[in-house]
This record gives sequence, structure tokens and C-alpha cells, in this order.
Amino acid sequence: MEHKMSFSDLRVAFLTLGCKVNQYETDAMKENMEKAGAIITDFHDPADIYIINTCSVTNVADKKSRQMLHRAKRKNPDAVIAAAGCYVQSAAEELEKDELVDIIIGNNKKKEIVSIIARYLEEHKKTIDLIDINHTDEFEEMGVSHIEGHTRAYIKVQDGCNQFCTYCIIPYARGRIRSRNMDEVLKEVTKLVDQGVKEFVLTGIHLSSYGAGIDGLDLLTLIKNIAAIKGVMRIRLGSLEPGIITDEFVSEIVKIKELCPHFHLSLQSACDATLKRMNRKYTIAEYMDKCSLLRKYYEHPAITTDVIVGFPGETEEEFEITRKNLESLNLYEIHVFKYSRRKGTIADQMPNQIPEQKKAARSNILLEMTKRQKKAFEEKMLFTTEEVLLEEMVEADGTIYFTGHTKNYVKTGVKGTHLEANQLVKATFAAFSDRDFIVADACE
Repeated sequence: MEHKMSFSDLRVAFLTLGCKVNQYETDAMKENMEKAGAIITDFHDPADIYIINTCSVTNVADKKSRQMLHRAKRKNPDAVIAAAGCYVQSAAEELEKDELVDIIIGNNKKKEIVSIIARYLEEHKKTIDLIDINHTDEFEEMGVSHIEGHTRAYIKVQDGCNQFCTYCIIPYARGRIRSRNMDEVLKEVTKLVDQGVKEFVLTGIHLSSYGAGIDGLDLLTLIKNIAAIKGVMRIRLGSLEPGIITDEFVSEIVKIKELCPHFHLSLQSACDATLKRMNRKYTIAEYMDKCSLLRKYYEHPAITTDVIVGFPGETEEEFEITRKNLESLNLYEIHVFKYSRRKGTIADQMPNQIPEQKKAARSNILLEMTKRQKKAFEEKMLFTTEEVLLEEMVEADGTIYFTGHTKNYVKTGVKGTHLEANQLVKATFAAFSDRDFIVADACE
């Protein structure tokens, strides 16, 4: 490969590992490379440069990040391999020694992707761009001006975390909490509305802390300002900490018709003893009160959560407390994770690590529960009429459906003539299907 080639000759492939924040940052890097003249190609196709936006949330994520970097090199031994993101922050020394990786780009440096690549192509020597992420208050302003699909856009508004849960490396990989300038968020949303985007998902590493330390700015203020933009039809919130759910907050958001009644409230365990070892800042009773508050203001809110099973020291009794409390909470969906050790965290050094077999058994119990509870939630919607934002056409058993989501994020397959993607339609729920959606008939 000729390293002084112009950007217009370059085929660049991206791969994203991990969270929605990473996906947003990849989209922004991709857009910047396109503006510089590069040809964006699929990761599975031959490319001159492979950029892997890595994840470091678990040891498994670290391993996957390494594998993908090495796989890219095997695809094209002459290609330039760039590692970006969280794994870079947590394993910089390891990557510096890795001869297969040419460029190392830390968090808060992704916005400089074009100049970093240009420098490598000029100097043709290992390029490392890292800052001490734990000592910055700068929000990395990147921005996305177009998205593929034109239906739903993720908007990164916050970065970093100050929680220091005992199982989590993210505060060390992402740094302390910092918020995006609200004017920049509103500008980005306005641009995307002009392209026809109807739904916006606000995302961050610790979204609930948006605006912390800035006078007059908080998540509620941001939501209100986005809702005021003409053409914004839906606002959806990423993962929230239970603490943000107060009477004051919910009594205000319920007035915002654009805000979807779909709340992902982070839990991790439904047992106080386990929560304490995790360094979570609430009790299960407090969490239950938050769910009751949402149900007081909203008729049928979709409340979803994450739960870790097999956390170090989780006894059979503690798991049973979690199971009973989750049964009582009756959430729309529980994302169940088996505890995965992460080097550099307090939990990795804790005694009484749980065997994998036991984690799997506990996971299966909760997965069966959430499957049942999800169906019960959706059964209540049968024969009611809801608004669905259509996303794509699918064919199943000889019938054409347009799949999309209701405001409370129930996946729906709508039957009807003259339907098209990115259309908001009223539909009446008719039946369950063997597919991953409920069948509905479009209201004529």
C-alpha cells in the first residue's frame, strides 16, 4: 500500500463494538472521513484502513477488541489498523507493544480522526493519540449531520461517569461526567429533522447526570427544548439511574407528548446486600417506588432494566430475593447478564466468585420470567390502537408487513396498503406471531 495516497483513493472500513455511544461516535468518525474524501466500505470487504471502535466493559469485550484488530490485519496485511475507544484507554501499554496495530486513538480524540490518519500516512510510524481521560472536563464535540435509514437517530449528549460501581471499568475508560452544550444538541437535532428523522434517542454513559455542574441545565430542560423543535415527533431516553425519577421530574415529562413512555431504569440486582457490594446508590424499596411513580403518571409505561446474576458473593438466598422482587416489579423486559470479571475493578478481587454453571442456571430462571412478563405486558395491548413508527418492510409467510415500534417500544408488524418506511401510522393490535413482533392492522 502506498502510504502517501490521497484520501480520495482510500477505502476505509469501520467496526463498532459495545454501546450506543460508541456507535454514535463511529458514525461521526465515518462522516468526517467521508468529508475528507475517503470511500467508506464494509468491514467484511477489502480496505486500506480498518478502524475498530473498541469496547472494554468486560474481559470478554477486551478479548473481542483484540481479536477484531488482528482479524482486520489478516484480511489485508498491508492495511493500516487503527484502534479507538475504551479498550485503548484501559490497555494502552498492551496496544503500544502490539505490532499489528498502527494507530492508537483514545477517547476524546476521535474527533481528530482525519488529522491522525493523515499524520500516520505522512510519517508511516506508529501513532498514539491519548489523553489522561480522568483529568478532562471537555465534552468531545463530534456531531452527526446525516444518518442511514432516516427514522431514528441516536444523539450523544453526555459522557463519563462518577459512580464507580465495583464491577465497572467505564469511569476509568471514559473519565468523569461532562455534558454537551445544549445549543450543539439542538443544532444537530434540527439538521436531522430537516432530513426527515422523526425519533431521537438521547444517549450518554450516565445520561441522568446531563447538565451537572452547569447552572440552569439538566436533562428535563434539554428534553423540553428538543420537544420544541418543529418536526420532532418522538424523544426516547437511553438508560437512566433510578435517582432521576422524582415526582417533580415525572410530573413534568408526562406533559411532553413527544416523550416516549419507555424507561430503561438501571437496576443490576434486586437484593440490597448485593446492591451494596456493587456500590449501587439505592435500595430495592427505593427502586420499586420509582417504578410505582412512573405507573402513577403513565397508564402503561414500558419499564425495562438490566440485571447481573452471579455477582461475587451472591448466595442462593440473595438470588431468591432478587427473583421474588423482580416477579413483584413485573417489568416489560429484563436484560439478564451473567457477571463477567473485569481486571482493574474491585469486584474482580472479591471472594466467593460464582461458578459459571450456577450463573447460567440463575440467568435461565430470569430469562424465563422476563419472557412471560413481556408477553403479559403485550397481551394488554391486543385490540387497542397505538401509533407505530414504521422502519422496514419484511415478508413473513407470504404476507408483507412494515415493522416498527410503538411509543413504548413494542415491536409491531403492521399490515396495510400504501405503507412506507419512516411513516407514523395508527394501528390496531390483532394477534401474536411466531416472529419477533405483534401483528397489527393499519387504521384506514
